Amino acid sequence: MSVEADLKSFYTYLESERRYSSHTLAAYQRDLDAYVAFSKQHNVNNWSSMDDQHVRAFVASQHRKGLSGKSLQRQLSSVRTLFNYLCRHKLADSNPAQGVPAPKAPRQLPETLGVDQLESLLNFPGNDALACRDRAIMELFYGCGLRLSELTGLDLSDIDWQQRSVSVVGKGRKQRVVPYGNKANDALKQWLRQRDTLVKHDEKALFISRNGKRISNSSVQQRLKKRALQQGVGISLHPHMLRHSFASHILESSNDLRAVQELLGHANLSTTQIYTHLDFQHLASVYDSAHPRSKK
Repeated sequence: MSVEADLKSFYTYLESERRYSSHTLAAYQRDLDAYVAFSKQHNVNNWSSMDDQHVRAFVASQHRKGLSGKSLQRQLSSVRTLFNYLCRHKLADSNPAQGVPAPKAPRQLPETLGVDQLESLLNFPGNDALACRDRAIMELFYGCGLRLSELTGLDLSDIDWQQRSVSVVGKGRKQRVVPYGNKANDALKQWLRQRDTLVKHDEKALFISRNGKRISNSSVQQRLKKRALQQGVGISLHPHMLRHSFASHILESSNDLRAVQELLGHANLSTTQIYTHLDFQHLASVYDSAHPRSKK
């Protein structure tokens, strides 16, 4: 088989067996397109000719183009995953990317909102349909720590009113159940009373737009920015900031990293551990402001 045919088979595997989203598939394709283009420029046109020196040269060329350490790590991961697949299917003898390191990326802590900022954001005026919808969206975002695609993908049937929980389909189409609190419960009930004035026939989506159909990711992003501006929060709000705030506030109160991992739907605990740095930042700020020995 040709390189192109093997890649097509690999993408089919990611979509059908690994159940990756269209966004993740697109990222793999961009990374591997760059790798294959580099290989062709150097007359390396088959998998068996690609050794670790070739992969190192690819990483170096991408680094010279100005790609960040994080982007290079992602590209290397894509190449490793591809060769793991090729080796399993006897299309390659070894994985040349296995021992190739990428430049370290500086660790950036996710930006979060303080409790006072969240109170200001969520207490905006209005009881019309769009105000009720926006309030329910933000209460559920922050109350459950959802991803944007998880929220817009919710159907009415995903709410368990008795248990006060939502059934969420996350990355890799993995399902998890997340509880929500009183504020989100009240906001959802108010929204559902208004939803009937907008909904089109047989629409199952929990959150809908003005046209009565499922709300889009971009619409939610725009509404959050608008509400943050109206409430004078002082930041350019994006949906993931509410998820980050949820995680750091839960961890700050409970110190239960495993529980936060389950609530967020992280496959690996290492992904969740970044929020321990946020917790330490909070402790350090409290120490600096309160401890007599912290002031010079």
